[in-house]
Amino acid sequence: MLALELLLVALGFGVAQRVDIGDDAPRTPVANLLGPDFVDIRSVPSGPAAPATAPGAATGTFTWDCGRNENGHRNTANIVMAPGFPGQPHHVHDYVGNVSTDVNSTPRTLAAAATTCRNGDRSTYFWPVLRTVGPGGTPGHTGHDGEIQVPVEVGLTFSGNPRGNVVAMPQQLAGTVGDAVAVTNGGAHAAATWTCASTPQRRTTAYPACPAGDRVLRVYDFPSCWDGRRADSQSHRAHLVFPTEDGACPHNTFPVPRLRLTLAYDLPPGVRFQIDAFDGQRNSPLTDHAFFVNLMPESLMAKVVACLNSGRTCREG
Repeated sequence: MLALELLLVALGFGVAQRVDIGDDAPRTPVANLLGPDFVDIRSVPSGPAAPATAPGAATGTFTWDCGRNENGHRNTANIVMAPGFPGQPHHVHDYVGNVSTDVNSTPRTLAAAATTCRNGDRSTYFWPVLRTVGPGGTPGHTGHDGEIQVPVEVGLTFSGNPRGNVVAMPQQLAGTVGDAVAVTNGGAHAAATWTCASTPQRRTTAYPACPAGDRVLRVYDFPSCWDGRRADSQSHRAHLVFPTEDGACPHNTFPVPRLRLTLAYDLPPGVRFQIDAFDGQRNSPLTDHAFFVNLMPESLMAKVVACLNSGRTCREG
């Protein structure tokens, strides 16, 4: 069997080392070498099966291309959680979609802006950047000096509901998945998951140690049960909640198209990486999160709803 070579950052020296683990060497798990926030993806069990679909369910999907932030649209603003506030300098967001999203954004400026989405979707989609750990970094290192990793692919897919038809999202509907302060909040809202491209059924809230040549994936499944009244709420969660395990929406909520956002990265095996995080959150993977604000033209939203409710597989761009 060929020796396994792991590329590790040498602690305290800022240089790369190769550690050769041969057939006769002790078998230290890769995840242990990377730190306590990592898990070997091979040890993660497969997730539960998708809920069974009821007669008349909305079984379609609609996918389109909004790029992968090739234009370098990044800032520390968060127009959902803290509109008008510049944000902390060590918590940077990546964006696709609306090209104008920043601390000065208003509904009017967003509606008038251009977009990276090829089908004209002006919605904004954003998440914290991913960095390789900088020179001298250790697990939990919070120097925020590592190189930002640009996704090699950003997948944006809307799906229906296994219990019935979906209705249109209202303009300006805000969606939140995950919790940027999950470490200090106890983790109740930690919902973003990680996996590897070769094992998408194995999802974890830890950073995954993937096999050599495999891609690291971040997966965000957004809530999709709308209260029918509000585009946002004080908690930024109560107006748009998750369905139950069987896919049904809670009482007095209505199913809307469900967004899955998937980010793919090419990262060298054995190199630590972490998301940007607030002070006190240890750059923990539990704090991963993402947001969207719906700014689709009404004609596009109508097309999405029709596709999902008719059970088709649709793609644009």
